[in-house]
Amino acid sequence: MRMMVLVLAALVSLPSQAADVAAGKTAYAVCATCHAANAGGNQSMNGPRLAGQHDWYLKRQIHAFKDGVRGATPGDIYGAQMRPMAMTLATDAAIDNVLAYIGSLPVPPPPAATVQGDANAGKQLYATCATCHGAKAEGNTQLNAPRLAGQDDWYLVRQLKNYKSGLRGANPKDSYGAQMKPMAAMLANDQAINNVVVYIGTLK
Repeated sequence: MRMMVLVLAALVSLPSQAADVAAGKTAYAVCATCHAANAGGNQSMNGPRLAGQHDWYLKRQIHAFKDGVRGATPGDIYGAQMRPMAMTLATDAAIDNVLAYIGSLPVPPPPAATVQGDANAGKQLYATCATCHGAKAEGNTQLNAPRLAGQDDWYLVRQLKNYKSGLRGANPKDSYGAQMKPMAAMLANDQAINNVVVYIGTLK
């Protein structure tokens, strides 16, 4: 019994296998079609920015697409585009490789603004969002809140509308999305959504 305990302890203490950045670069070629070669996003292909985002959050979203937690709701045409792409990453190791490659890329300059709104009004609305996403929209791992600063404004607008309409966060398995739905519902109309997104765009 003592020997077994020692063996198990030794196994637990072994370092996890490092991700393969080169393999991730090869796998990312598929992703680059929509998310751009620099992972900076591509609005014309409906691909948001990935560079600069927390890897734990990206991994969770890839799993959500693979598991049908995202992208399977009728009407979610953009999520439906992503589901088969996520399926190309067959294992956690493959996902980790791609994320390691994305993490190796220099973060590109902030995207150009495409949304118009009142940043001052948005600042007041963002006070609630800051509880989870941080005062500078930097994200919070402990609260499972992703980084918002530096993300494409058109994408943030779309996701807030998706939460409000039920295209996102309605799946019973999407516990994190369920937390976000009532927060998005606090934004009474499209102008309020635009205002808060424009304010997020001022944060660095």
